[in-house]
Amino acid sequence: MTVALEIAVQDPAGARAAIAAGADRLELCQALAMGGLTPSLGLIEAAAEAVGGDRVNVLVRPRGGGFVYSAEEIALVQADIAASVRHGAGGVVIGALTAEGRADLDAVARWRDAAGAATLVFHRAIDATPDILAVLAQLREIGVDRILTSGGAARSIDGLETLTRLARESGEVEIMAGGGIRAEDIPAIVATGVDAVHLSARGRAGAEDPSGPGGGTPGYDVTDPEAVRAAVAAVADAAR
Repeated sequence: MTVALEIAVQDPAGARAAIAAGADRLELCQALAMGGLTPSLGLIEAAAEAVGGDRVNVLVRPRGGGFVYSAEEIALVQADIAASVRHGAGGVVIGALTAEGRADLDAVARWRDAAGAATLVFHRAIDATPDILAVLAQLREIGVDRILTSGGAARSIDGLETLTRLARESGEVEIMAGGGIRAEDIPAIVATGVDAVHLSARGRAGAEDPSGPGGGTPGYDVTDPEAVRAAVAAVADAAR
């Protein structure tokens, strides 16, 4: 059994650290503390150069808050997807919902076209839908390659039953568990049959740097290689 490990990172240093520690691939974003936003084109290029673009999946999310987007925002995401792929991304991570809480299939179809041959990942917006299994079938039909989900729970470890059903019914769509995962959760999550595990493996740095009014809170998130290594070992042990 082969289970991939994906680490969410925010900079080229984090990308290098995660891959060097044994991660298989990355989700690249900015502002992880608020759930992640679209990274700059310069950051995409730097990360792709650092580890190879085929390992870099770029989160394309135009703002914080929910996932119901205006026509203007959908067009912006479409443009950002095309630009991300042109600048080296091997995949893009997207998600959109209707006002009723269902997947916005029209938006996703446009984004599938914009991604071209790049991998298209639907993120945890699926966990806010009323019928995750029905959405899986819809996303499979319009060409989504991978789905990131906690099984509808706040944390993946609490969504094991749904993750098991998704893995069983996914067909050619890859199911990637993500949401509050710790190394000790990984054996139970891998046992559901998912194809991949996703986590951020974050640490803190820069707490002593000058900050204050206008400078934000002290410190910033970095990728912790030890946390990545612990996850790599847990995935390897569980997948045997």
